[in-house]
Amino acid sequence: MSQSAEKIQNCHPLFEQGAYQMLFKDKRQLEEAHDPARVQEVFQWTTTAEYEALNFQREALTIDPAKACQPLGAVLCALGFANTLPYVHGSQGCVAYFRTYFNRHFKEPIACVSDSMTEDAAVFGGNNNLNTGLQNASALYKPEIIAVSTTCMAEVIGDDLQAFIANAKKDGFVDAAIQVPYAHTPSFIGSHITGWDNMFEGFARTFTADYSGQPGKLPRINLVSGFETYLGNFRVLKRMMAQMEVPCSLLSDPSEVLDTPADGHYHMYAGGTTQQEMREAPDAIDTLLLQPWQLVKSKKVVQESWNQPATEVQIPMGLAGTDELLMTVSQLTGKAIPDSLALERGRLVDMMLDSHTWLHGKKFGLFGDPDFVMGLTRFLLELGCEPTVILCHNGSKRWQKAMKKMLDASPYGKESEVFINCDLWHFRSLMFTRQPDFMIGNSYAKFIQRDTLAKGEQFEVPLIRLGFPLFDRHHLHRQTTWGYEGAMSILTTLVNAVLEKVDRETIKLGKTDYSFDLIR
Repeated sequence: MSQSAEKIQNCHPLFEQGAYQMLFKDKRQLEEAHDPARVQEVFQWTTTAEYEALNFQREALTIDPAKACQPLGAVLCALGFANTLPYVHGSQGCVAYFRTYFNRHFKEPIACVSDSMTEDAAVFGGNNNLNTGLQNASALYKPEIIAVSTTCMAEVIGDDLQAFIANAKKDGFVDAAIQVPYAHTPSFIGSHITGWDNMFEGFARTFTADYSGQPGKLPRINLVSGFETYLGNFRVLKRMMAQMEVPCSLLSDPSEVLDTPADGHYHMYAGGTTQQEMREAPDAIDTLLLQPWQLVKSKKVVQESWNQPATEVQIPMGLAGTDELLMTVSQLTGKAIPDSLALERGRLVDMMLDSHTWLHGKKFGLFGDPDFVMGLTRFLLELGCEPTVILCHNGSKRWQKAMKKMLDASPYGKESEVFINCDLWHFRSLMFTRQPDFMIGNSYAKFIQRDTLAKGEQFEVPLIRLGFPLFDRHHLHRQTTWGYEGAMSILTTLVNAVLEKVDRETIKLGKTDYSFDLIR
């Protein structure tokens, strides 16, 4: 049963060995598990419309939520600022979860500390933990900014971060020169996108609260991404703005700290938005919120504190979404859209034409965060695809109404269904009863694909991995989904998934002599 350095096996061949199979058999007997026939009987029932109706009647139970908790988003926001150490005021287990979650996705070490609240803090409050934690964190890691967010425990007992942090500075636990933005991010409400929004508000409150700003004083555009994990998206934004000769500040840019090179040195603080950029943000021409459905408090800061209009844009996914962003920037700055971007747009349109015959009419089920799902749905409609099942666990009723309006305006959206406050167990039922050609989502959907295949090859709904998290594939987080470049990447992924399915089905039918085409 042991492995050697010369021969490392993955779990699949390793656990097929006789010794492991015997362990599994004994384990099933010890657990008094149901016999395979009964398991298969229940499984088949869970694939029916009858079970779906019961499944959607659930009220007090969530099964595999298609979202994460607030502090996770707060940590990602903090990582996008230069020389910043994310700090979680809560238990050690919480911060371990956040670090491993991002580590699995980005394949990078994640800097984040905790003040390790335990039972005594739950009774007497976490003030002492915060004092000692801030003292240790500043001494050990030498950050310029420590960004504090909370977890369930701290929120349930009512810890006051504003008072705690002020007293920690007054009593000398943390140097007054170290900036300590904070956000209350209870895990039991909202989601990771809410946490990102709350932490961005905390940074704005810390660096710009005493300055009303003079919009237009600096010939610059601020771009706020929201919770975004495709690192290529930050880079494509900077590239497009450079091509337009528009100075820009990405307010929270984690693309360097989450993609550091292997050069023999550990870069704990790499890149990121500087304090000066954040302080000068109110003097920019405008601040564009690129995922407006999740940036509620951020919009309020921009409009009320910075006196900027926060000109409305949608997530720059697909053709129309990218067009809207570039034209908005052009109108705000007076800069023309250069020929290089027009050329890139033309190449995307050409790709859409090349692949139209394969994508037209294909049905997709997809899930994810509100802005991501809306942007991807809009691009699917542009491609002539039919997004028949759309699920967003953290979407609002207002978002749902906007989605239905967009879908009704397209002939490809007439049969679409939009579900909010629903989890991946709901999505599983829908894949069986609606049977789209493909599903689009994060790595957790691989178990839904496995179940559809278990029902029979003709029922399989293949998974196309887009979104967050992507644990079981490498380097997808470095890709781009925004801009014309990102649209080309998504289009390439979609059409080749269609072609791979065609080839697999052809092989199964044994008709490779006349339909296993070399050229598609």
